Amino acid sequence: MLTQSLTSDIHVMDRVLADYHAVDFSSCTDEDVLEALSAQTTSIRDFAALLSPCAGKYLEQMAAKAKALTEQYFGVNKCLYTPLYIANYCVNHCSYCGFNCTNKIHRAKLTMEEIEQEAQAISSTGLREILLLTGESRFHSDVEYIGEAVKIMRRYFNTIGLEVYPMDVSEYEYLHSLGADYVSVYQETYDRDVYDKVHISGPKKVYDYRFNALERAIQGGMRGGGLGALLGLSDFRRDAFGSGLHAYWLQKKYPAAELSFSVPRLRPYVNNDDNQSGVGDRDFLQVILAYRIFMPFMGFSLSSRENAAFRDNCAALAPTKISAGVKTGVGGHSEEEKGDVQFKTSDERSVDEIYNALLKRGLQPVFNDYVYIIDAV
Repeated sequence: MLTQSLTSDIHVMDRVLADYHAVDFSSCTDEDVLEALSAQTTSIRDFAALLSPCAGKYLEQMAAKAKALTEQYFGVNKCLYTPLYIANYCVNHCSYCGFNCTNKIHRAKLTMEEIEQEAQAISSTGLREILLLTGESRFHSDVEYIGEAVKIMRRYFNTIGLEVYPMDVSEYEYLHSLGADYVSVYQETYDRDVYDKVHISGPKKVYDYRFNALERAIQGGMRGGGLGALLGLSDFRRDAFGSGLHAYWLQKKYPAAELSFSVPRLRPYVNNDDNQSGVGDRDFLQVILAYRIFMPFMGFSLSSRENAAFRDNCAALAPTKISAGVKTGVGGHSEEEKGDVQFKTSDERSVDEIYNALLKRGLQPVFNDYVYIIDAV
């Protein structure tokens, strides 16, 4: 268990927010970008330069360096996984999310029998990594319910991730003991004022508790965590900078933790087709490349929020994980979805289709990159 940090005096949130508020992208010059591209080790200052508007003219150089670093640390392997939503009840009112408690959608929660059917259907595709998701409602999806789902997943999958509401250390420790490997918690935006505005009500409105969730998960024994900002809620460069800093200081404090970036953009959802990020593909690609150059050893997940062409073109540059056969409603892998979707996907290809698309680009799709020597359950 990663209960002891190497440098316990690091207060991650304080370090992140200090640099987040101090950054000035407009001051970055061509020389700063070129210096960042030639550096052997990328500093926080270099990272800011790579995210700056000035770096937009150097995307080809950034892409070449990102691709070389990805191959250096990960080869051409791309791990495939899929999410499984087991419930979509939520008590939060978040303006950007289809699950928000005021949105009139069909709500559902899978039984354990239905969860097993979903696990069987997903594992039959060859996948061995699963990401379990719920809406943020402790009443409908309590820790014990999630734990029972984890136990079922361990019979079918080698790696189990959780994307649920933030928890206390003891709760993460309990779920880890049942077989959960990592936790994804997205801060959405690092701008406190915007965060307060878009999180209208509910437990998610508490900024600090959510921010520190990944650290609690690591202290609870989880071997890794996923983090990122939802690009489009606030200044996308500043939020990308914030999530990069978050990963940087977490890694400094817990060097054995396996961290992974995700870069979601706002997507339309049921009853709101206007929910768009406003972040264009070139700017989005710049963020992806800057992440890889800043922390070349970190995992990187590219979701089905992005269209097939963009994902295929980007696959060799930075991602280490790519979702496939995705359903964002409740269930949907063994039979029709029982509850409405969280957001509308852009890439609806099956596992086989994405597998073959990666092979055509000279990449190696991987179903499993982790083996348990001793079963935890």
